[in-house]
Amino acid sequence: MICKAEAQRRSQEPHLKGGKDTVRLIHFLEETQSYGTGRLFGISIIPPGGSIGYHTHTGDFEVYYILKGTAKVVDNGVEDILHPGDSMICREGDSHSIENIGDRDLEYVAIILYTNRKGE
Repeated sequence: MICKAEAQRRSQEPHLKGGKDTVRLIHFLEETQSYGTGRLFGISIIPPGGSIGYHTHTGDFEVYYILKGTAKVVDNGVEDILHPGDSMICREGDSHSIENIGDRDLEYVAIILYTNRKGE
């Protein structure tokens, strides 16, 4: 299956998880196409000064892979700075947030996978 860029769904999430500004998402795979393995497969774009608020994952886990920009992440209360090529995993039961602290858009791959397949 091929999915051209113009066919990929785009969405906007203002104040995601209590964060600042609006996160833009490019969904390169839909949940219904994932065979019950996950709920988010996309590129997240956060403008300078924007963020996704601190939240806990229950029943799933999330992976970030930074493509462009500079991110301040909080991983279970511990702050760190991520740059292109860096990644972060927030496991089930763990908490995290991400903030764009650079002067251009922060872009990263975001994947949220279920800890158990839906329906199993």
